[in-house]
Formats: sequence, structure tokens, C-alpha cells
Amino acid sequence: MSQPFRLPGGGLIDRRRELVFSFDGKNYIGHPGDTLASALMANGVKLLGRSFKYHRPRGVLSASAEEPNALITLRDGARREPNTKATTVELYDHLAASSQNCWPSLHLDVLALNQLAAPLFVGGFYYKTFMWPASFWEKVYEPAIRRAAGLGVASAAPDPDHYEHATAYCDVLVIGSGPAGLTAALAAGRAGARVILCEEDFRLGGRLLSEQHEIDATPAADWTARVEAELRSLPEVRILNRTSVFGVYDGGTYGALERVGDHLPIPALHQPRQRLWQIVARRTINAMGAIERPLVFGGNDRPGVILASALRTYVNRFATAPGRKIAFFITSDDGWHTAQEVQKAFDIEIIVDARKSVADSLTRPLARAGVRILTDAVVTDTHGHWGVKRISVRKDGRTLEFAADVLAVSGGYNPQVGLTTHLGGKPVWSDAHSAFLPGDLPPGMQVAGAAAGNFGLAACLRTGLQVGQAAAADLGFAATPAALPQADDEPSQVSALWHIDGIRGKAFVDLQNDVTAKDVSIAKTEGFRAVEHLKRYTTLGMATDQGKTANVNGQALMAYLTGRPMSEAGTTRFRPPHVPVAIGAFAGPHVGRHFKATRYCAGHSWALENGSTMVEAGQWLRPRWFTQPGETDWFESVTREVKTVRAAGGICDVSSLGKIDIQGRDAGVFLDRIYVNTFSTLPVGKARYGLMLREDGFVLDDGTTARLEPNQYVMSTTTANAGKVMQHLEFCHQVLWPELDVAMVSVTEQWAQYAVAGPKSREVLQNLLGARFDVSNEAFPFLACTEFSWGNVPVRLYRISFSGELAYEIAVPADYGDSLMRALLRAATPLGVVPYGSEALGVLRIEKGHVSVPELNGQTTAADIGLGKMLSKKKDFIGRVLAQRPALNDPERPGLVGLKPVDPGQRLRSGAHFLALEAAATTQNDEGYMTSVAYSPHVSSWIGLGLLKRGAARIGEYVRAYDPVREGDVEVEVVSPIFVDPEGKWLHE
Repeated sequence: MSQPFRLPGGGLIDRRRELVFSFDGKNYIGHPGDTLASALMANGVKLLGRSFKYHRPRGVLSASAEEPNALITLRDGARREPNTKATTVELYDHLAASSQNCWPSLHLDVLALNQLAAPLFVGGFYYKTFMWPASFWEKVYEPAIRRAAGLGVASAAPDPDHYEHATAYCDVLVIGSGPAGLTAALAAGRAGARVILCEEDFRLGGRLLSEQHEIDATPAADWTARVEAELRSLPEVRILNRTSVFGVYDGGTYGALERVGDHLPIPALHQPRQRLWQIVARRTINAMGAIERPLVFGGNDRPGVILASALRTYVNRFATAPGRKIAFFITSDDGWHTAQEVQKAFDIEIIVDARKSVADSLTRPLARAGVRILTDAVVTDTHGHWGVKRISVRKDGRTLEFAADVLAVSGGYNPQVGLTTHLGGKPVWSDAHSAFLPGDLPPGMQVAGAAAGNFGLAACLRTGLQVGQAAAADLGFAATPAALPQADDEPSQVSALWHIDGIRGKAFVDLQNDVTAKDVSIAKTEGFRAVEHLKRYTTLGMATDQGKTANVNGQALMAYLTGRPMSEAGTTRFRPPHVPVAIGAFAGPHVGRHFKATRYCAGHSWALENGSTMVEAGQWLRPRWFTQPGETDWFESVTREVKTVRAAGGICDVSSLGKIDIQGRDAGVFLDRIYVNTFSTLPVGKARYGLMLREDGFVLDDGTTARLEPNQYVMSTTTANAGKVMQHLEFCHQVLWPELDVAMVSVTEQWAQYAVAGPKSREVLQNLLGARFDVSNEAFPFLACTEFSWGNVPVRLYRISFSGELAYEIAVPADYGDSLMRALLRAATPLGVVPYGSEALGVLRIEKGHVSVPELNGQTTAADIGLGKMLSKKKDFIGRVLAQRPALNDPERPGLVGLKPVDPGQRLRSGAHFLALEAAATTQNDEGYMTSVAYSPHVSSWIGLGLLKRGAARIGEYVRAYDPVREGDVEVEVVSPIFVDPEGKWLHE
């Protein structure tokens, strides 16, 4: 735990504090400001993972989110997170990480034997292998492939963390906080624009944290701190650290992921782990910078091969040495810049530049320091078991070997063009930059700094200031004149090197997916030459890094092999997310019980106090039945409740039924178009049963609608379809008939409502209301409704029935719902009236043949459920035309019937299929199915409702109710769906 590779001074880490962490069960120490990658490097850990296909040893290649190699599993237990880039993990105390894609250990990985079978695993092998014998596929090949597939293993336990969604609006969104991003944000912020600055790192600064530049004669890190302080002082500027912008969408909308608690062992109480932002920006400045390009040569995947810019970062920012003997293989001026900076901390063994000539200003300082320099030379291979020990260099036809344990490579830079293409723009190849530059940009976006190909520091500062001021001025803000920060523009020439002849070792293009230069050659030979075909045939760029360090090299190699210029070869289409985003972040808080918030009826507490068993009804919890002392099971309780309602009365909480208040001069006309029957002629103070269809002619929902005032109706819906009906009404109003004077609002949660049913229901209400309201048959007949005040409480009263009894429904604002329930029971108990739940309500409605959700399943017509005569012939309504289709009026269609078992002792099951008595149980012989069943104490047997072929014409026949799942095969009689009070006298008593 001595950090043998930590430099004695420098860096942006806090050396005053030590953080203990573990990797593969072994403890190490690091410091605040470290990443997991830099802390492991400081402790001399070079081997961090295994490659996907060949299980080759892999170490750190980069220092940021483009990392293809150092994938680890972070944390353990329910918070285990596989495929995390060690280069992006902010070190914290007691961090636990482990290697993945290896067994039994990282150093001894049995699947490394895959390298012996490398000739079988070339590009496209999965299209050509495992084809014979065919019978082996399901039993041998597929199970083996599935076991080998993937990298890390996700936790099977529920995620204990929670995630948030947030929306923000701004004038200017700045993506990236390097020199271009900082000056752009500062210019827009000083002008008074609302600015959001997103930086995926936990510190602002970008490349300035990794270089020894000066800006305005001040060290770059100090200049960055000063700018950050000013930005935080501006009231209209918001800085989002640890936030990656991952997608561009229509209307100036951007998706961003903020890692709120990923740098903590466990997020603080009530703190989300991650927050998914939807940012709506009027203007956007893309200052995401560029990614250094590796080189393709033999053994370029061995631990110790690292990007030169990453080496600069680990040395300057993290004060960490990746090794002792440093070698360079470069084709760019920036690689020499790295060598000049790290030479102050290390002895460089050799610098190999593939270019024939390099500017003296780059080579002279290093040559004077005694560094060996070879130009017009290439590295052809690396050697070493667990990491680089020596390198092979070809110069003038001779192969030379040099000792080195770190090989820094630099093949130029690729601007991060991903976000610029999400709305269809295509990058444009630039020979001058040897890279793709942004082409057509999303509306409102401008690109600054290295992301636009301006690689020099002075150029980044200048373009950032220009686009920041331009964005603010374009939005009408008066830009404050500001001096351009002064800095030098370092040389940035590059000579692209796509192919090295005569290499013998494996030369990897995509390090994570083990795609080699040979694989690209095979794809060319076999005809997969377009870049999109190349990607899918070889899996180039399809890993968790999306080919950020691989795509251009692979595409350029294909262009070289096919003799095409890069401008013709092009690049693949980039799609969001630009960086990996956890599914949990997309889901946000909408998981488990939070997916749809549980709703409680106003009488919920009273129900629990009185022995209710609750049931989920959509999002609602409703009383299912009330257990009284001495009752041993649900069947006994439900049977008692049903008998009591029919004999005396019962009170049921129906608050969960949908309630929609519809008002306006054209409310009646609107309802006429919604319902199949007429409502504009409904008198004030009356309610009517209504049926509505979808546009395709099938039933959407049913319920009663009451007219309380000339221009006010209150519609009731089924619990299950309340949301769908509201959505349907809004669509019809806003899209189909916006000219109608009508407005609507869902008031389901605003009103508590109770059904009072049974022969003594009138007495219950008269006891409750006293002289305040007359509920006699003469004063308040069937289908009457009214609204009045009871003290200072508004009350709505309806005489409607779902159970077929004399019944009323009384509603009050939800705040008074509990009190109303208690008052009802006080008035009802002396009369022998009891509360009943949804299970008894279901029995009562089945006894009366009332359809509900099981029958209104989206596949039935009005005629199917016996309501065809309701369809008005005098007016138009939604679904009228398509309801007349011949198939929907075929006499053979299943229609609603009642069913009784021939043997009263046999039980019926919903879902059972109807068959002729002697017919075989086949799909061809299926004649319908049972929709609803219940035990009826009044019929003294199980009864059911069902949809039977030619149902209405088959009353008196016998069929089988066949249920193979529950081993049921019951002979049933087809009867009328109305089992009790077929004349309907009870409703009018």
C-alpha cells in the first residue's frame, strides 16, 4: 500500500488524505482527486481486465470515457455495476472493484485458451460457425455461446438506489468545460443569458487539467479555477459536474445524465444515485473536444500501451507514473508535446515517429536531453506476458528492439462529432486534419475548440469566446466586451498512419471487441466493404465505448484496402446515447410501487379498522371483503355480504370509478358524438346509462352520465378505463372537434363516492339526511340525480344501481369521505345493513348480467354484449360507420350469455373455453369463453357470464366449459345472463 508509482510532487490530488479501496479483494490506497484507474496505476497495477473474445490481458489505454480496456465491476451485492470504465470512476473511501470476463482469476483465465482457436474466431465467425449439425444448436452451441457472451455480470437483486428525472430550460447550453467551453460559457453568462454548463468529469477544465500551459501568464489550472469561480458567481449560470450529454433530440432538447451519487459508497438519504436531465436549449455550444487516435500495429493491446494524451493526464493531473521506461510511437506533433512534458519526470527510452521529418522545435529539446529519436520508423510489435517489456521497431528495413514498460502512442485526434449527427447530419472528412469534422449541425448548435478541429490552445480559447458571444447576441443579449485570454498555439500537424506492412502479431483495431486488422481484410474479401456492413460483420465499434478509439482506424483501413478516399468511404451513423446510460436512469422514479402511485380511497383507514382485506383495482386499493368474527375464509365473508345486500342492504366504496366533469355550451352535443345513445336531450336532474365505441367500432367503455346543470354533465367510467376514456375525450375535443365549446377535467380523486344498495337503502339515506332531502320514490325516482349542500359540504346524489337493487350513490369531496362512511354506517347498522367489498359487488353484478371489464375487453361490439339496440340511427357518433362492418354483425359472432353448471356442485372458472358436448378440444372447435364467474347464494350454484358463438340463439342448449390449465371440464347450461329479478322490479321499488 505504498503507491510505488506515485510521483513525489505535483498533480491535482489531495495528498493530505488517504482513501482505502480494493481491487479483486486486495486493498490499496489513493487520494481524493484520483480516478480508480490512476489510483491502481499509482499502486503498480497494470492488468485490469480481459478482452471480450480472446481474453487477452488488457490495461489502461485512455484517461476518459473513451476507454475500451479497463472495464471493471464496481461495488458488490445489489449495487454491483458491471462494465464500468475505471478511467471515469471517481475514487472514494472503501470503494470495492473487481475484474470481470475472467475465470477463475484475472491472472489465470482459463478462457484465454480462446487465443489458440483464433483462426476460428475471425470476423464474421458467428455467421459461418456452429451451422452443423443443426440438432446441436439448441443443446450445445447456443448454451455455450450464451455462457461465454457478455463481460460483467449484473446483480440479480433489486436496485436499492433511486433515480430522478428533471427538466431545465436555458438560453445557452455549453457541452464540455475545456478551454473552449469555459470561454463560451463565460461570454454568454456575462451577457446575462441563462447558461447551463455540462461537464462529464468531476472537475472543470478538460485538457487544461492535464497540461502545463499558461493562460494570461497564469498556470492553466489556476486560470480554470478563477473562471469557474466567476461562473458560479453569475446568477443565471448553472454548472453540472459529473454530467454527460448523451443525446440530441428535436426542438433543441438534449438528454443528459448527472451522476449525483456515483462517487459515494451509498447515496445520501433521499439523494438519487443518478439524475436524467431533459435540457431544452435555445442555443447550444458543443465544446466536447477530441479523442486521441491509437495506432494499429502488432501487440498494440498489451498492458502498457497507452495514448500519449492519457500519459500526459496521469503524469500532470494525477501525479502517477504508468511505468519506468517510457517509449513513444507517434505520427503527430501532439505526441512530441507529451514527450516534452513527461520528460521532466521520466527518462524517455526512445521516440519513434513514422513521419520522415519533424520540426526541429519539437525534436531539439528532447535530443539535447539525450533521448533517442527515430523518424521514418514504425513499431511493429510489443513483447511481454502481463505487459510491455520491450518493443520491436522497423527502421530502414531493419528490426531493432528496445526495452520499455510503457509505450505511448499518438496517431492524431478525432473530434467528437457524435452529438452533431444525432439529427441526421453527416461528418465531413478533412485531409488537412486527417479526421472527420462536423458537417450539418442540429438547429441551434455551434461547435468550438477541438470538436471543430481547432486543436491549438489559443484557437480553442478564441473560438469558444466567439461562439459564446455570438450565441448571446443572437438571442438578443448585449455581449459584454471581453479580452481574449492569451495563450500559445502548440504545433498540431499530423500524418495519418492506417496500415503497417509486414506485421506478424495481432494488430487490433477495436480493442474491446477484439477486432483485428485481419478481420477488416476478411470483411473486404467477403464483400462487406461499406462501413455499415463492416461494423455489423466484424462488430467494429459495437462495444460499450461505441468505437470511439476504433471506428476511424477501421474505416480508414477498409478505405485503404478498397482503394477509396476516406471522403468516399464515410463513417457510420451515430445514435444516442453517446455514452452508456443505465436503464434505471431512463426509468427514473417510475419503478415498483412508484411506477404508478397507489391511490387510497377516502375510506381506506375506516376499511382497515373494520377488517377489510384490500385488493388492487388498477392503481387503487379497494376493500375486497370485510371479515367478521367467526368467519374462516373469504368465501364465507363474500356470501354473507351478498345475501345481506339482497335481503337488507349494503354500503360499498365506489370512489375508484372514473368521474369526469364535462361543462360548456356544447357539452351535450359533444356527448352525443361520444356515446352511441343521445345525451343532449337528457333532462337536468337525470342520469342515463351510456356506451361509447372506439373508432374501429368496438366498445371502449360504459357507465352512467348525469346532467346536473344545463351545461354540466358528470360522467362515470369503469375503474380500469378511467384514464383511457379521459384520453379519448381530450383527443376528440382537441383534434376532431376543437370548435366545440366544451371543457373537461377528471375529478376521480376529488370526490369520495359510496353505493348504498338493497331494500333498506332508502331508509339508510333518509336516516342520514333527515329532512334535508326527500329520497322517496316519488320525489327521487330511478335515474334521478341532484346536487345540494349539507351544512357547508356539497353533496351529489344519484339513484343508479350496479347491483340490480334499489340503490343510490352519494358523493362528497374526498376530504369528507371518511366522515361520510362513518355516518352512513351509523345510520345503516340499526337496519342490518353492512359494508361490502368489490368481491360481493362482482357477484351482485354477475347475478344481474351487468357487463364490466372482463366483457369490455376491447374485442367486443355493442351487439356482442346485448346492447346493439342502443346504437342511435338518428345521429353520428364515434365508431358508428365501422361498427357496421359485416364481420362485426356476423350472426356467428360470440354473444353474451349466462351459464350454469348442470351439476350445481361443480365450480366454474373464468377463462374456460366453450366446446360442443362431443367435440374434441381443438382450436377449430372453440366456440367462445367464460368471461366472469361467481358463486350465487340466490341460485345456489356457481354461475357465469360468457361470450358464446351465436349466444342469444342458444339459450337452453348445453355445452362444455373446458379448462385444461386447471383440469376443468364442466357441462353447463346456456341461460339468460340475468339470473335474479329478470323483470327489473327491484330498481323501481
